Amino acid sequence: MEHLELFFKSIFIDNMVFATFLGMCSYLAVSKKVSTAVGLGAAVIFVLAITVPLNWLLDQYILQPGALSWLGEEYANYDLSFLSFIMFIATIATMVQLVEIVVEKFSPSLYNSLGIFLPLIAVNCAILGGSLFMQSREIETLGLALNYGIGSGIGWFLAILAIAAIREKIRYSNVPPALRGLGITFIITGLMAIGFMSFGGMLTGGDEEGEPTTEPTASIEVIKEDIKKEEAKLKSDLEIAENTNK
Repeated sequence: MEHLELFFKSIFIDNMVFATFLGMCSYLAVSKKVSTAVGLGAAVIFVLAITVPLNWLLDQYILQPGALSWLGEEYANYDLSFLSFIMFIATIATMVQLVEIVVEKFSPSLYNSLGIFLPLIAVNCAILGGSLFMQSREIETLGLALNYGIGSGIGWFLAILAIAAIREKIRYSNVPPALRGLGITFIITGLMAIGFMSFGGMLTGGDEEGEPTTEPTASIEVIKEDIKKEEAKLKSDLEIAENTNK
């Protein structure tokens, strides 16, 4: 259940684009065609799925305070957390180079269409953000880290695929001249972000079993007592008025 909740949360609720607005440069630049958006989105999923678990291992066994205790007691007090950014970026750059080599080998057309934005995945803030969010949220296991990386990549993939499909359609729409291009794209992105906010209540449950419900009951009893007091007061006022009239 924990894996399923984290997976859907990273896709819809904590979407990299619509919740934190990370990776907007390539999101806006490569979303003019669905074909290029699919290629870049698949590359982002692959890079996140590899780098987030690798960086989790680096964080758990090298970077955290006391993480080097497995080397011996004399290393238990070492704190290498100041190297987090450097280590994370080095891992990401290595994986991006691998993706670039594979895409150039097996799909030269996609490689040419992506252009400079494929190597720029290495400095894509969404890729680094996935590893940093993994670290700040203290994800406990390697499996959850892999789950979070794949889910975050799928969320970014859905975002760029949706905006690419919309941008292909609005070419034939009568968009005001002042809003053509990035203007209408920003507006659509904002509306899509508002739509994705509705998923915030998707994973919220009801009251836990066995949770005491004495407070609502007590408040109802207080209201009933107040009503009875008001009725008694009205009756006494009526009796006083009748006796005065007599």
